[in-house]
Amino acid sequence: MSQATAEVYIHPGRRPVRVQPLKAWRHMQKLIANKEDTEQVFHIIEALNGRSFEKNFKTFIESPEGPRLLKERQYLPPLLDDHSWIEKLPEGTVGRAYIEFMRREGLSAQGLVEESEKFRSKAREFDDDYLWYANRLRDTHDLFHVLSGYNRDALGEASLLAFTYSQNPGPGVLFIAFMGCRTIAKHAPKEARIMDCFREGKRNGAKAQKIMRQDIIALMHEPLEAARARLGIEKPVAYHHALKILTASGYTATTQLNDAVEAHDPVAA
Repeated sequence: MSQATAEVYIHPGRRPVRVQPLKAWRHMQKLIANKEDTEQVFHIIEALNGRSFEKNFKTFIESPEGPRLLKERQYLPPLLDDHSWIEKLPEGTVGRAYIEFMRREGLSAQGLVEESEKFRSKAREFDDDYLWYANRLRDTHDLFHVLSGYNRDALGEASLLAFTYSQNPGPGVLFIAFMGCRTIAKHAPKEARIMDCFREGKRNGAKAQKIMRQDIIALMHEPLEAARARLGIEKPVAYHHALKILTASGYTATTQLNDAVEAHDPVAA
């Protein structure tokens, strides 16, 4: 399966403002029928997110970190894909956990860029500030996995989307997260309490500091557990409980939900 696609961001001046739930539902059914059809995620986000991107950008600009980060305009993919400096960090740091995760999963920051560009071409152009912000959301996506404790299995991806929604709200992402967990719950033992994972993801994301607003290079130097504590990221207890039940019952929990679901994880507009 290819690397996950990033959130589709539409030019604020051109994007539809009208929320279209029936359209989103139709495209969700197509996505459930064919989880490789990542085109459907574009349509779901477009149908439900309205002006979420603009609202989130405004919140970001009004935050203490926003203006400084926007002025610096740091571009993360080359820094994240240069493992030479990260390998020199002590074991147990966020950086070391990050490259171990990326290597294990066969991912790269540039790969996510290339996937996102396939969909961004549908969205027309948007100005430098919005473009930088959209890129920042995309490029911090895999750090969400590392810091939150959610893996790339089907349940982990859906739960991470719920976490992402609370970090950067967008109804389209929440809908995909809910439907992902609901689909798994239909086939899982009741004692796995799958929907608790959805609620836990939302709750943990809301309690935590905004990951995309962090000094990413400095964050990579921090011990992983210390970084989680500083950011207020709680352990995904319900998720690990569910995985234990699913594994014991022979459920294939390691199956990918789909490329697009991970993306939002990038991160939701």
